Amino acid sequence: MEPEKPSFFSTNFIHFLGGRNTLFSLVILVLLGLAIFVFREVSFIFNPLNVFMKTVVLPGILALIAFYLLRPVLRLLERLKIPRIWGIIIIFLGAIGLITLLVVLVFPFLRDQFQMLIEEFPDYFMQLLTDIDAFLRSSIIGDYYRGSTFDIDRLLATLPDNIADTIQNAATSVITGITGFISAITGVVLSIVIVPFILFYLLKDGEKLPEYIVRLLPPRFREDTRELFSEADKQLSAYIQGQIIVAVCIGIMVYIGFLIIGMDYALLLGSIAMVTSVVPYIGPAIAITPAVIIALVTSPFMLVKLAIVWTVVQLVEGNLISPQVMGKTLYIHPITIIFVLLTAGSLFGVIGVLLGIPGYALLRVVVSHFYKLFKRRYNKHETDLENHYDYHELQ
Repeated sequence: MEPEKPSFFSTNFIHFLGGRNTLFSLVILVLLGLAIFVFREVSFIFNPLNVFMKTVVLPGILALIAFYLLRPVLRLLERLKIPRIWGIIIIFLGAIGLITLLVVLVFPFLRDQFQMLIEEFPDYFMQLLTDIDAFLRSSIIGDYYRGSTFDIDRLLATLPDNIADTIQNAATSVITGITGFISAITGVVLSIVIVPFILFYLLKDGEKLPEYIVRLLPPRFREDTRELFSEADKQLSAYIQGQIIVAVCIGIMVYIGFLIIGMDYALLLGSIAMVTSVVPYIGPAIAITPAVIIALVTSPFMLVKLAIVWTVVQLVEGNLISPQVMGKTLYIHPITIIFVLLTAGSLFGVIGVLLGIPGYALLRVVVSHFYKLFKRRYNKHETDLENHYDYHELQ
């Protein structure tokens, strides 16, 4: 007698979908989506919760970044037979000393160069417009350009007034939004105060936290969850540590290169390159913009030297530093990176640009993990069905 094949809504189909636990998870996801939709529609009710999340999430993210940067140092101290708590104290004292050293020795030079650049940038910009005007008048399109309605002299004459109006409008906006400004300052101060406390407990017990969460789950889910946490930890650690190391190397190379070619504001421009390099593709474009303007105004030869320095830095970073530091642990296609940065920036602003790539990497780990689980369950179900029918056919 031929065995009865499973119907569409049979138990076998439920197993194919992942079992009752997976169906329960899908229901939870649907309810979570509905909750998010309702939250967006009546978000004003949850404003206190929203403020609390903003106050806690930013310090938490900063502490997590610092945790991944300092964890290798803590492990090194533990290998030297130094107790963990004393290792944390040494790390905190070292961080305080390093920050103090930077504030005392480096910050005054950065401040002076920044003030000089702000004061002289309008002159740089006006000189750049004058050079462009002279070039256009002497080029093959000079006759057409001189006959156009564009008047560079009038633009240069009105530029100081336009800058003054812009500054006045900005000042008015700041005065109008003084409450928001004070709130932002308060948030920064709270972050500075809270981050060390969160960081201390992350360094002390952070590596135990995933295992603690795993033990709260049913036994059948523990191994998969442990594997998921391990992969996510590896991805985040590789990205954060790698990006910071690459950014510091770029900043140092740009600073040394600009010193060699005699570029003004070398320390400031190198610092800008270091900070913006944490954002792939977009960061280098932002970093080189002020350097190009300064080089254009200085001399054409300075622009050539700038191009040589920047090309060497990018070649060394792309072919030597990044492959050694980042490896292939977190390879993401450039088009995907640009898409993620644009999307995250549109949704969450600067924070989205900074955290878009690690967030995408974490999401990719989660999706990949659940896809592997689904394939494993699907293959097991197919094998069980084949064995079931083969067994009955042999009877």
